[in-house]
Amino acid sequence: MRQMRKCMPSAYRDCRNAQKSKKQFLRSVKMKILFQGDSITDAGRDRSDYHNLGQGYPFYAAKYIREENPDMDLEFINLGISGDQTKDLVNRLQSDFIDIQPDLVSIHIGVNDTWHRAHNRAWLGNDEFEANYRKVLTAIKEKTNAKILMIEQFLLPADDKDYFRVDLNGKIDVERKLAREFADYYIPLDGLFAQACIDNDSLHWSADAVHPNANGAEFIGRLYADAFKRIISK
Repeated sequence: MRQMRKCMPSAYRDCRNAQKSKKQFLRSVKMKILFQGDSITDAGRDRSDYHNLGQGYPFYAAKYIREENPDMDLEFINLGISGDQTKDLVNRLQSDFIDIQPDLVSIHIGVNDTWHRAHNRAWLGNDEFEANYRKVLTAIKEKTNAKILMIEQFLLPADDKDYFRVDLNGKIDVERKLAREFADYYIPLDGLFAQACIDNDSLHWSADAVHPNANGAEFIGRLYADAFKRIISK
């Protein structure tokens, strides 16, 4: 027992030194996290300030990630644009993805590819949707070193939008297919919101079934922070 006590201070110092080295390493590494998407990501951000995260899920994601990783040097950038479709991300690839050179990029896109054509049901073909999304993901893989977090588009129950499912379900299937090929992590948000609506109806999460309120944004932000934890632990 005495021998053990003699060794303990040295082991304790080694442990403390290891912990200190890890903290110093984390502080020295800057991680740039880029949020990309449509109005759900934009969420009223100040577009003159890339670091303004708006009032949606990026705000909550950053809040939780910072709380859980106090020793990491984190930079959060929100470049989501209200109304964007997959074709718009293709047009923004150089300036808003590649030039940023993020360490992690998250993408939440797709509902406008359906919604903007819903009035006459002239749906965008799934092949074109896939081609657009694939261009974005391929460019990220080939021209950056970023990890990719894909966030599934979703639609909450709503009588005036339930017919969106005719088009949207196929595009969610496309997203899941692309995730298997490109994503470091995938949040199956449509399914997770469906599960969440068992305990709370859709109005608890969103007034229009598409744009999250504070409850919905925080729900997504929590999922994002959990995904971040898994990505950095790989």
